[in-house]
Amino acid sequence: MPSRLSPNQFSTSMPIAVNIAAFAGHSALRTYVMGEAATERAATPAEVGAMKGLLLEAMRAGAIGFSTSTSPAHNGEGGRPMPSRLADENELRTLVGSLKEAGRGLFMLTKGGHTQVSFLEELAAESTRPVVVAALLHNSTNPDAVFQDLDAIARANARGRRLVGAVSCCPLAMDFTLRSPYTFEGLESWQPALALKGAAYEAKLAERRFRDAVRDELARPAHFRLFNGQWDKVQVIESSRRETEQRPIGELAREAGKDPLDFMLDLALDEKLETVFSALLLNSDEEAVGRMLRHPASLVSLSDAGAHLTFFNDAGFGLHLLGHWVRERGALTLEDAVRRLTSAPAQLFGIRGRGVLKPGYAADLMLFDPAAVGRGPKRRVFDLPGGHPRLTTPALGVHGVWVNGVRDLIALPGKVLREFSA
Repeated sequence: MPSRLSPNQFSTSMPIAVNIAAFAGHSALRTYVMGEAATERAATPAEVGAMKGLLLEAMRAGAIGFSTSTSPAHNGEGGRPMPSRLADENELRTLVGSLKEAGRGLFMLTKGGHTQVSFLEELAAESTRPVVVAALLHNSTNPDAVFQDLDAIARANARGRRLVGAVSCCPLAMDFTLRSPYTFEGLESWQPALALKGAAYEAKLAERRFRDAVRDELARPAHFRLFNGQWDKVQVIESSRRETEQRPIGELAREAGKDPLDFMLDLALDEKLETVFSALLLNSDEEAVGRMLRHPASLVSLSDAGAHLTFFNDAGFGLHLLGHWVRERGALTLEDAVRRLTSAPAQLFGIRGRGVLKPGYAADLMLFDPAAVGRGPKRRVFDLPGGHPRLTTPALGVHGVWVNGVRDLIALPGKVLREFSA
């Protein structure tokens, strides 16, 4: 393995605009220790021990905690699973349990449907540290699942375990092309297409057996998956066939007398996979989302702002909470919404001296107009390296943001946060 850095070798001199706290990521630890095998197999006891040593080193250097994913939707290049998905129960117990030795920090995971809250409660008990369970979103085809998880977390809290469910206040709408079909990559039936490129990939999308397998899987109920065959919630956004734009696939397929999957794939193949679609996947039932936001075991969060730049951007989730859920729907009071965005997460994450207006605390502030605050419509800009696109949403009704008492963020007043409460 490469030589390690001691805590005092980590640079703190690079200026940044906002305050940042970093998790020690499970997939990074696995890859560092196991190399290519990280995406292929469970770790040996020696490899788990090496990962534990690196995690403790990261905690001493100022990491806020340990993060992982067990979600089947998380894949890397060519459809290979993210390394953390190959971890067995013993590996997770050892790594999460090491936070007890560190004496601080928390465990956060993106939970796959097979990962049970009861197991996460065991990890919370063994580590004595908080566990943040993401991403709890409402699925209209399995409407009770998210509340079952939140209620299980609440029962664990009553037993003295510190768990919280990370919920989103935004509908999960994802823009995609069939060149990067993240919407479908969690389907088992889509796996044969993931490693293919060019003509071989297009041939697979046209294959009748492949399409039938996808249809069959979508027809079966699932505890959690991104897409559940709700074709009237998938729209064509950009197409050379202008008459299809801003219309749902279900409606277009009925007019054409075709199956919706066939219609979408045929349209994309005809347009060299350049067709842009948008799918409203989760959190489309606003009554259910309101219940989630008010649930005592929930944490309002989940922007995914840097993870899926071309698919969606919920960086403005706090603005959406204040505008849509407070002003427009009255689901929360303004005071409670502000608390959920400030002091509640600061307390949970152990971030010292922040989260409330108090003498001696950092002046991290946002000045907004309650009558106008919100997030604007999403738009695609082409300012990434190489002219590649990303989605962005403008802030509405915001008159100023201060980081560490400095309003001019161009001055880069942010800090890397390294000191956290036990």
